[in-house]
This record gives sequence, structure tokens and C-alpha cells, in this order.
Amino acid sequence: MNRQTISVCIITFNEADRIERCLRSVSPIADEIIVFDSGSTDGTLDIVRRYTDKVWQTNWPGFGVQKQRALEQACLDWVLFVDADEALDSQAQQSLLDFKQCEVVTEVGFKIKWGVVRHGKLLRFGRSARSPLRLVRREGAFYSPDIVHEKLNHAPGKIGRLKGLLLHYTSRDYGHALEKSAKYAWLGSQKYYSKGKRNHSLLLVVLRAWWTFFLIYILRGGFLDGRIGFIVAVGYMQTNFNKHAGLLLLSMDADAKRKNDVD
Repeated sequence: MNRQTISVCIITFNEADRIERCLRSVSPIADEIIVFDSGSTDGTLDIVRRYTDKVWQTNWPGFGVQKQRALEQACLDWVLFVDADEALDSQAQQSLLDFKQCEVVTEVGFKIKWGVVRHGKLLRFGRSARSPLRLVRREGAFYSPDIVHEKLNHAPGKIGRLKGLLLHYTSRDYGHALEKSAKYAWLGSQKYYSKGKRNHSLLLVVLRAWWTFFLIYILRGGFLDGRIGFIVAVGYMQTNFNKHAGLLLLSMDADAKRKNDVD
């Protein structure tokens, strides 16, 4: 009998080509699987229903609100959040199976190291040198309502780390990577603006972009991932540039509107 129980929460939208890999990886450790879908039309739900009957179809309110909806349906001790383009590797699966046998757990949450997979290559450095918080005690946990780059908040207490990798298949191909980059950059611009942030410096836009490249490629060792590591670092630099350029233009548009209203 498991001493710790886990609800796995996933949000989906047209992920028929990737969702089964995700579900296969979590099914050995999940005591329940909760899926919130925002209108898939490609057969995603046919695959999902082979693994769980706890499926909701909703509108799309943004990442934070959608994940909070899934969290509110969980009813077990712990909640594991996995994206549809992610999968646990065998070591992470075993680590979670061992965790479920623990009689006493003093932590309130656990991070899992990312293993970004791009163009068939598992990146060991750069963007992979991060460990997002994904497993939390259900009681006291909640998501920020941000439309993108939402934050998983946990009850007060210490955070541990699980062994293994959370494999992240971030893009289907280079075209998909470019599409996601533009989407997330603009969402990020709008998120910052809605929170009252403003920017009127083009120099700051450029410096932030170059800092992103330096952080991922140099400080986090992205250069050790070879050509793909360089392409990924440049891609994140471009995303950051677009995000802050978008904020600059939103700020300029607001200033122009205020000036016209005064005139």
C-alpha cells in the first residue's frame, strides 16, 4: 500500500502526437490523472481517455488559471504537474515510486531536473540546467493567474529534489520552435504590461537579450551541447528580445495615447 498518493495534472490542446508519451510515463506512479483540455480537435482526448476518465473540456483562460482549475480537481496527498510535451525518464519514475513508499515526508514540494530535447538531442546544459518545481503537497498549493510563465506556489516549508529527468520535448521542428518563440514573447510582453511594468529604453532591450544568451550559453554551459546548444541559446535570446521590445512598444503606445488625450 502506498503511503503517499499522487494526483497527476496535465493541460492539453491538440497534442495527439505527443500526449501518449507523457501519459505512459506518468501512469505507473499516478493514483489519478486529471486532464484539462481547451478544445482539441486532433484526437488528443481519444488518447487521454484510454488512461483516465477525469477529463474536463474548457475555454482557454491562460496557463495559470487553467492549471489552477486542474489543481482544484485533485483530491490526493500530492500533486504532480506535467506538461503534455514532457515525460518522466525511468529514473524519475523510480524516484517517485520510492517516494510513494515514504512513511514520513518533511518537504512540501520537490523539483525535478529538466532534460530539454531539441531536434533529437538531449541537452545536458544550457536551458536544461534548471529544475522546476513540479511536485507539491496539495494542501496550500496554488497557481498564480498569469497568462504565461505562471508560478506554482506551495505551503511554507522546505523543497527537495527528485532524481531523474523530466524530459521536455519543447518543439516538433524548427518551424514550431519559431512559432512558440513568437507566441511566448508576445504573451510575456502583455503579462509584464498588465502588471504595471514599463520600458522606454531600447538599450535595456538589447542588454536583456544578450544577457539571456550569456546566461544560457556561457554560465549554464550551453556551449557543451554543441551546435544545437548554440541554436537554442540564440533562440532564447531572440525570445527575450521580442518580449522586451514588445513591452517597449506597448509603453510607447500608451504614452502616445495619453499625449493625444491631453491634446
